[in-house]
Amino acid sequence: MKNYLIKAFFILFTINMSHAQPWMTNLEIAQSLAKVQNKMVLMVWEEATTYPYHVLVELDDGRTAFIQNMFEDETVSPLIWKHFVPVIVNENRYADWYPEIKGRRSQKYIDKFNDDSIKIMDIHGNILNVSSHLNSYQNISTLIRDYALNTEFIEHELKGYQIKKDFYSAYYLASKYLDFSMYLKEDIRKEIIDLSNIYLDEAARFIEANPEEDQLALTQRVELLKIQEYLITQRPKKVLRQLRRMDAKNVEPNNQTFAAFLYYTAYQILNDENDAAPWKSKLSSVNLKKAQMLINLNS
Repeated sequence: MKNYLIKAFFILFTINMSHAQPWMTNLEIAQSLAKVQNKMVLMVWEEATTYPYHVLVELDDGRTAFIQNMFEDETVSPLIWKHFVPVIVNENRYADWYPEIKGRRSQKYIDKFNDDSIKIMDIHGNILNVSSHLNSYQNISTLIRDYALNTEFIEHELKGYQIKKDFYSAYYLASKYLDFSMYLKEDIRKEIIDLSNIYLDEAARFIEANPEEDQLALTQRVELLKIQEYLITQRPKKVLRQLRRMDAKNVEPNNQTFAAFLYYTAYQILNDENDAAPWKSKLSSVNLKKAQMLINLNS
């Protein structure tokens, strides 16, 4: 029944894109529709709809138009629906939602969560555009350029996390978000990395909550993925410092390939062929291809 409703919504909201369409008011259905369409969710609190919500939008002729009310304008509505799944969330959801992020997000994230600005979220309700606040009129065209992501690349991991939340689903989604960031423009790469860290932190909490025999190996895997971030943010020297600090040459057997990948890539970025060579033989062709992407990113 739920899949039928999602398909019905999809048909209903794509039949005529030339007219203003009502925003969704059910967060779960909006998230499900975003999953089907490989889109991000565009969310605002219901209180923001009680006054004219002014926004800007860039027109085809190069001019920027001032829109009196984003929720009613027939130019903005189909534009938003084309790139996101928009939803208005009732304030009553705040009390249930806030405890899930309290103490687990930065103050900047909390402020974004609390304000009336547009929030671009993944299908699990985690905010991407944390840096964007209500300090000026929000430009819908800019939001589209920056955050209208096709999430097909991370589709499998998003679904896996939705089906079962555990260390592995959180970790693999964090890892996939990191990979995803390499394909995106530099302006939002850091925000994607921050989104990845939300899931990586959750993976670490799963280790603490459910100690297992391979707890050390899982903890190391989290540390190594965290180190990989510095390859993406062009800090290869920090990668090497962190690897030496955790004595990565003596990591658990299951993590040795990952450590080798980080060593090799960091040395290659630094043009240190001699130190990179011993690690290359430990890598698969897939890892070497990924390493080359990171090397190109740092060039």
